[in-house]
Amino acid sequence: MEHAELNGRIDVLAAAAPVDELSLRRLKKRRLALRDQIAALELATDPDEPA
Repeated sequence: MEHAELNGRIDVLAAAAPVDELSLRRLKKRRLALRDQIAALELATDPDEPA
């Protein structure tokens, strides 16, 4: 949910007339960190052997 919220905030910020590059970069960095956490959790929950 937080990842989707960040996507929305990034879209709104990118559409703003004077783009705040620093805030945009920070949001994108946070979104990437969340994506990495999600991938790590998915990898940890996958079984080692196929069923």
